[in-house]
Amino acid sequence: MTEDRFRATIPYRVRFDESTPAGNLRVSVLLRYAQDAAWIHSERLGFDRGWYTARGLWWLVRCAELRVFDDVPMGEVLTVTTQVIGYRKVWARRQTDVLRPAGQPAAQVLTDWVLTDARGMPTRVPPEFGVFGSSIGTFTPGRVSLPPTPTNAAIHPVQVRHQDLDPMGHVNNAAYLDYLEEAAADSAIGQSALAARPRRYRLEYLAPAAPRADLAGRSWGFASGLAYRLSDDGSGVELLRAIVTPAE
Repeated sequence: MTEDRFRATIPYRVRFDESTPAGNLRVSVLLRYAQDAAWIHSERLGFDRGWYTARGLWWLVRCAELRVFDDVPMGEVLTVTTQVIGYRKVWARRQTDVLRPAGQPAAQVLTDWVLTDARGMPTRVPPEFGVFGSSIGTFTPGRVSLPPTPTNAAIHPVQVRHQDLDPMGHVNNAAYLDYLEEAAADSAIGQSALAARPRRYRLEYLAPAAPRADLAGRSWGFASGLAYRLSDDGSGVELLRAIVTPAE
């Protein structure tokens, strides 16, 4: 591990259970590496789970942008580097770069987080977090704009499993990407979107899914890729908007 106040670099070996039937790293694991590296960075600076719990503070992911440049085979050791690159009142943005052993990029993740209080309401980033960087600028929070779901959209039922929940009792942000990819794999348009190299995912998280909830994902193709909307099947509350497109 590399010690650096402004960033953390951690090696991750791609495990058997993190790999697809093709023997490559599942894309959602890249988001899991990014959030784990963020926690390690935070803990190194004294902001561990106990610190947040004592103050009734938690970070929630609101948007993630993931660029996948290359497949990563099982057993390969990746170098994952994370740093905070932006603050905005109640927001923070992290950039996580994932490199293969020879130094070529495997992926990049931009994650927009919102700091919440004990009531679950957004609250200002405390001044103590200046230790993450002395000259961090602002940024425009990510969004995913989708048109109304077309009537011919494919429908993909999902039931939230206990293993999808994280220590906050919420469906982990990476699990939503699993839901998206499972839906995409069921259509020719989705398979084409997942086959693009490089490709980009953008996910906007709108509301948390409840444990054991029945959800409905709807996917459809558009000019440059695949669109996906996930809602609670009972209440109709929209939970996620996402797109998959070729990356620049």
